[in-house]
Amino acid sequence: MDQVEEIGGVRALVLAGDGPRYGAELAATDLVGDAFGHDVDLVVVPAGRLADDFWVLRTGVAGEILQKLVNYRLRLAVLGDIAAQVAASDALRDLVRESNRGRHAWFLADRAALADRLAAQ
Repeated sequence: MDQVEEIGGVRALVLAGDGPRYGAELAATDLVGDAFGHDVDLVVVPAGRLADDFWVLRTGVAGEILQKLVNYRLRLAVLGDIAAQVAASDALRDLVRESNRGRHAWFLADRAALADRLAAQ
């Protein structure tokens, strides 16, 4: 079940590990709507909730989701092991690296890494 929690002083919508996968069909507007409906600043998505087309950058799904969240001043944290996806795509590896340097979207191993990141801000 999705839950609203405070993580590192930030109100976050933490999506459950099971549930619909966000991709071409269930996309950016759904995440934004859920975030606004719960009055949060951060959406935490388990990596497994992102559809395969998210990880293939040429589909545009990742770009659409990331851009829409930034446009609405929402942050995104994707939690979980994405080593296989990153190993399969140099472009994805670069996106993950650049995102993790910024303030709007992070790809992190787990919730502890997210808490550490938020505490550092």
